[in-house]
Amino acid sequence: MNAVGIDVSKGKSMVAIMRPFGEIVSTPFEIKHTSSDINSLVKLIKSIEGESRIVMEHTGRYYEVLAHQLSEANLFVSAINPKLIKDFDNDSLRKVKTDKADSVKIARYALDKWQNLKQYSVMDELRNQLKTMNRQFGFYMKHKTAMKNNLIGLIDQTYPNANTYFNSPTRSDGSQKWVDFVSTYWHVDCIRKMSLNAFVEHYQNWCKRKKYAFNKSKAEEIYTKTKELVPVFPKNEITKHIIRQAIDQLNSTSVTVETIRTLMNETASKLPEYSIVMQFKGIGPQLMAEIGDVTRFTHKGALTAFAGVDPGVNESGSYAQKSVPTSKRGSSNLRKTLFQVMDVLIKTMPQDDPVYQFMDRKRTQGKPYYVYMTAGANKFLRIYYGRVKEYLSVLPDPS
Repeated sequence: MNAVGIDVSKGKSMVAIMRPFGEIVSTPFEIKHTSSDINSLVKLIKSIEGESRIVMEHTGRYYEVLAHQLSEANLFVSAINPKLIKDFDNDSLRKVKTDKADSVKIARYALDKWQNLKQYSVMDELRNQLKTMNRQFGFYMKHKTAMKNNLIGLIDQTYPNANTYFNSPTRSDGSQKWVDFVSTYWHVDCIRKMSLNAFVEHYQNWCKRKKYAFNKSKAEEIYTKTKELVPVFPKNEITKHIIRQAIDQLNSTSVTVETIRTLMNETASKLPEYSIVMQFKGIGPQLMAEIGDVTRFTHKGALTAFAGVDPGVNESGSYAQKSVPTSKRGSSNLRKTLFQVMDVLIKTMPQDDPVYQFMDRKRTQGKPYYVYMTAGANKFLRIYYGRVKEYLSVLPDPS
């Protein structure tokens, strides 16, 4: 058995090859992420007698080139969480941190965990794409929120509180009713210059053109409120340009967000657990992206530890601390997604959902907000793990 440890970095990697009992097959050497260097590495590994397994850390996006190319060459490749490598075999007081030392450490990890290594697959690539889209989704959502707040700040100078007139959700094309409304009626004088009947007719035509539901009483309510408003900016071309520019930026980002959302759902639907996962309340592809392949976790506690929502333990002798903060050592992105799921459950209050029942009971007991939200996330992950793993276990082998 030959363990190939690869310490990956941007554009290049350090490779070490070892056999059991510390036998060095190849001292650490550097390769660049070019086709010629990768092909040379493939030839070297295949020329070594015995089974070879390649292990690398899934650090950022740098490892994907090697993982893909080596898998394509029919070699066994396993991408490991960097935290597991970091905590492995730390039995020395002397701290050594070099690429060569790291590649040797990864090779030793491969030998020690030989039977438990999981092979990198095309499905892993799909999950990586989903995770990348989710990170992009989060990036553009932050921009959308900032641009929405910017537009509201500007509108408050020309048409105060116009953003509160409608609560319609964002459409699949990225449009939203209140944004379309202020695009047309960007200043209070756009409405106040008209009579009530003229505005109602104009608003009805606008609803028809934009394909929104028309409500006469709503139009009359808007007109009545508008008559009492006091703008700060005058109704002129400069003000109009500022408002329209902010609207265009928000709409553009909103379209991007909805496009990514649709693509994420299409990508997630190709994963084997999609049908069972979507039966959970408040769940979307974002959670699937951050959890990844649930079968790589050996037990429920491993998943809650990965999320960093597992309760800590502080015991010594006869002392045992009763309330210990969660570890928060896992994926911060997964914790954020779980928090959003718990927030949906709290707001929608599904009475038949066991996680909501659990959180509501904790809330009734007087537990602080973050305590019952975190406890709910922990319980949710345990249920998620059980249901999804059981579902996957009865699926036919794709091979």
